[in-house]
Amino acid sequence: MSSTAAFDYSQVIPEVLQRMASIHSLMETYHFDQKLTHLVLLRSSQINACGYCVQMHIREARRDGETNERLDRLVIWNQVDDYSKREKAALAWTEALTRLERDTNYSILRTNLMEHFSDQEVGILTATIAMINLWNRIRVSGH
Repeated sequence: MSSTAAFDYSQVIPEVLQRMASIHSLMETYHFDQKLTHLVLLRSSQINACGYCVQMHIREARRDGETNERLDRLVIWNQVDDYSKREKAALAWTEALTRLERDTNYSILRTNLMEHFSDQEVGILTATIAMINLWNRIRVSGH
């Protein structure tokens, strides 16, 4: 492979990618809100500029009943009334864990999360965000 060629990780670390994919099946056994999962996956992918993932998550969200209007406005979720307080708490957590800015007040974000989610739901939400960031970084590094 030349130094400028795109990486095809499915050829060089297929077992790693398979194990990563198996995590999603395990997380699905917790029955976390699927529509909210789509929003979280899409928002992280937008922030990380992963075109492949954005396209995939939009398609999956539409397939599972999400509206075009809400998907179109996801980039400005905190400026519109299309999303519930629960969804906004999850999206704020998503942005904080995707951007990792030093001055983020995680305590305030966690307090807001706990108003809308159980401890287990926060755990699955956090794991979902961590996994999509991992997938985004792998995908983007292969461009």
